[in-house]
Amino acid sequence: MARTHNLGEIAMLVGGELAGDPNLAISGINDLARATAGQISFLGNSRYAQAAKNSNAGAILVPADSDLSLPAAQIRVKNPSAAFAMVFTLFAPDPIQWETGVHPAACVSPSAKLGADVHIGPGAVIEADADIGDGAHIGAHGYVGHETVIGSGTFLYPNVTIRERSVIGRRVIIHSGAVIGADGFGYEFHNGRHVKVPQLGYVQIDDDVEIGANTTIDRGRFDKTWIQEGCKIDNLVMIAHNVVVGAHSIIVAQCGISGSTTIGKYVTIAGQSAVVGHIKVADQVTVTGWTAVTKDIPKSGVYRGAPAKPMKESMRIEALTMKLPELYERLQALEKKLSG
Repeated sequence: MARTHNLGEIAMLVGGELAGDPNLAISGINDLARATAGQISFLGNSRYAQAAKNSNAGAILVPADSDLSLPAAQIRVKNPSAAFAMVFTLFAPDPIQWETGVHPAACVSPSAKLGADVHIGPGAVIEADADIGDGAHIGAHGYVGHETVIGSGTFLYPNVTIRERSVIGRRVIIHSGAVIGADGFGYEFHNGRHVKVPQLGYVQIDDDVEIGANTTIDRGRFDKTWIQEGCKIDNLVMIAHNVVVGAHSIIVAQCGISGSTTIGKYVTIAGQSAVVGHIKVADQVTVTGWTAVTKDIPKSGVYRGAPAKPMKESMRIEALTMKLPELYERLQALEKKLSG
């Protein structure tokens, strides 16, 4: 069913300053390019200022200090992106309702413990001595290994694999295809062949973590691989054995974190970056995309490049590198002049 909210109501919801008709009816949300007169959009980055000026949106969420002249009504807020997420809830479809209970096509061990109001989907397997918390959701063809603990309110989408003795906290979201607790990649070369090193540890994922599709987090070799509270991990990320990821950190798609590395709190590692093993990254570090972290980062800040360096230093090196062909030609000319 279509929902309509007036602009004054929306401004009140986001705590913004309205410049426009409070009775303007808004029936949906969209981006700046596709929004129509009955929809609201947002300007989250100044690079899209011209798009905002050209937008057909009926209203736009803009930064509190914006002085843009726009054809649309404006709601000035501190953080337009966050405010837009709040507005989204007004127009989002009703959440899907799942029936509680165990589907007849699921396989649940008699020794597994199921809390109240759980949902176990078709084809799911719950092994012996697993403990599923109240209100947890195990999607179709999910696998929960022996002695694994799943916290209350945790949601596993279809085809998620949680291996034995893993510990998953409360309100964790794990998307399809993720594998938690596979063996770490550990071998010793002995007598001409690679001999597997036993991986006897486990994975601990704390409360309010979200893990993307097809991400893999390996169990520890001795102790645990630990993803701390509030971390958000994108699709196609690989986290090796005994890694610790500090609370509220973000790891973006196609990153790889090698074994026994410790990532601090509030760290952001952007897409396709790599971190070698056995190093430490300080709290509040941002690693930009395509960066190779090859040694400890002891101080907060923004780092980029291969190997990673502080942002300003890396950009200076890159700028000088681009001048190398010109400098080489000048050097050749100078050598020719001196030899002549």
